Amino acid sequence: MSGSLLVAGTASDAGKSLLTAGICRWLARQGVRVAPFKAQNMSNNSAVTADGAEIGRAQAMQAAAAGVPPEPSMNPVLLKPGSDRKSQLVVLGRAVAEADALDYWGGQSARGGDGEPAWTGRLLPVVLDCYDDLRSRFDVVICEGAGSPAEINLRAGDIVNMGLARARNLPVIVAGDIDRGGIFAALYGTLALLDAADQALICGFVVNKFRGDPSLLAGGLDRISALTGRPVLGVVPYLPGVWLDSEDTITMEGRRPPPAAGDGEVLRVAVIALPRISNFTDVDALCLEPGVALRFATTPAGLADADLVILPGTKSTVADLGWLRSRGLDEVLARRAAEGRPVLGICGGYQMLGEAIDDRVESGVGRVAGLGLLPVRTRFAAAKTLGRPAGFAFGERVTGYEIHHGVVDIAGGDCWITARPDGGGAPGGCRAGAVLGTLWHGIMECDRFRRAFLAEVARLAGRGFRPGPGVSFAAARQAQFDTLADAIDEYLDTGLLLRLIEQGPPGDLPFLPPGA
Repeated sequence: MSGSLLVAGTASDAGKSLLTAGICRWLARQGVRVAPFKAQNMSNNSAVTADGAEIGRAQAMQAAAAGVPPEPSMNPVLLKPGSDRKSQLVVLGRAVAEADALDYWGGQSARGGDGEPAWTGRLLPVVLDCYDDLRSRFDVVICEGAGSPAEINLRAGDIVNMGLARARNLPVIVAGDIDRGGIFAALYGTLALLDAADQALICGFVVNKFRGDPSLLAGGLDRISALTGRPVLGVVPYLPGVWLDSEDTITMEGRRPPPAAGDGEVLRVAVIALPRISNFTDVDALCLEPGVALRFATTPAGLADADLVILPGTKSTVADLGWLRSRGLDEVLARRAAEGRPVLGICGGYQMLGEAIDDRVESGVGRVAGLGLLPVRTRFAAAKTLGRPAGFAFGERVTGYEIHHGVVDIAGGDCWITARPDGGGAPGGCRAGAVLGTLWHGIMECDRFRRAFLAEVARLAGRGFRPGPGVSFAAARQAQFDTLADAIDEYLDTGLLLRLIEQGPPGDLPFLPPGA
C-alpha cells in the first residue's frame, strides 16, 4: 500500500501523538513500512538520533513504534520554549536561532517583527522537502498535527496542520479528548472555523479517551455525522497506564502509572517540577519499578519525606534556578546534602547543583552562583552538545543522550560514570557524598544500571528496598506500542482508515458554513 494521513486534534493533548504511534504500529504489524512525521513540534522533551540530530521525543517514540530508526526528517522543525515569548528554533536537528512569536509566525502579514519574512514562510520548503523524502522511501507516512487546525489566528503561517495538508492533499482526521468535556462542540467548531478548501480535507473524527458505556454516545455520534457530513471513525477508550513519551508538560503528572507495591519497603522519589522542565521522561523507567513511588513536587513539603530527590533538566537553567530559590527548595537540597540523603541532578539540574554558572548564551545574564553542592562550574557555549554517550556506573553499563549548551568543568568529587569498567576514561558526571550529577538523559532506561542505582539510593536512605530483577524498560515500551495498535484495530473503522491513507480525501465532502 502507499499513501499518507494527517492526525489532527481539537486541542493540545487530545491524544494525537499516541494515535499516530498506534497507527504506525498497527501498520507495521501488517508489514507496511511506515514513518511518522511532525512538521513542527513545540516541546522541551527531545531526543538525539544516531547521527547526532535533535528531534521531538514523541517522534522518536513514534519511529520506535513503527520499527524504524528516528531521523531529522521526521521532525524538521522543533521549537523549544525558553520563556512565554521566545523559543529556540531547531531545524533539521540543529539549533539555528532564538525566535519570538511574531518573528516566527509573522501574523496576518506573514512578516516578522523586524519586517523580514516570518520563519514559517522560510521553513515551509524545508518541511515539504522532508515530507517528500519520507514518502519516497516509505510506503506510508503518518503525519501528526500540532495544537488545533482551527487556530485561525495562525492559519496564514501554518506549516503543520492544514497548511501541510493543503500543500500535499492529505486526508485529515480530527481527534477530540472527551475526557475534557465539550467534545461535540469542539469537533463541530473545528470544522466550522475552516475555509472551504481546508474543510474539504477533513475526512472524519475520532473520539478519544472515553470512559464508560459507548452506547451513551450513539445519539451524539449520529448527530455530529449528520451535521458535518463526516463519519466518526470510532471511540477509543481511556487507556490506563499508557505512559509513552509525551511532549506536553501539562500531562506529566496525570500520565504516570500508579506505583506498584513490592514485597519490600517503598522507595519514595520526588521530582522537582521546574517551570521549564525538559525531558521529564527521564523518570519514566522509575515508575515501572515495583515499590517505587514517584511524584512531582514544587514545595519543600513535597520533598520532605523523599528518599531520592531528582533535579531534572530545564530549558531555562538560570531562570529555574531563581525559581528554585524563591520557593526555598535550595535550602531543602542543602539540608539533604548535609544529612547524606540522595539527590540526583540531570543536565540543567546537574549544572544548578554546581558552584557557579556563567551563561551569556541562554539567558545572557552572565555569572550566577549555583547551589554549591557539587564541585563543578558550568559555562554556556554557543554550540549545543548533542550526543549518545556510553559508559559504566555501579559496575553496570549505562547509555544515554546529551542535549545541552552548558560545558561542565569538574574540580573535585568522584567520577561516578566512567568510560571504562575499571573506572578510567572521561567522566559522565560528578558525585560528592549523596549528591550525584550527570549531563546524560535517559540513563534510567538501562535496566541493570537502574537497579544498581536504586540499590545505592536505598542504602544511602537507610531503606530496606530491593529492586526486583524482572522489569525491562524496552519490553514495557514495546508492550505499550502493541496496546495502542490493539486499540486502533479494535475501536476504529480500519477499513475506512486504510481507504483514506491509500485514496486520499474523497472529494465530495460537504462545506459547513460558519454559524450554520
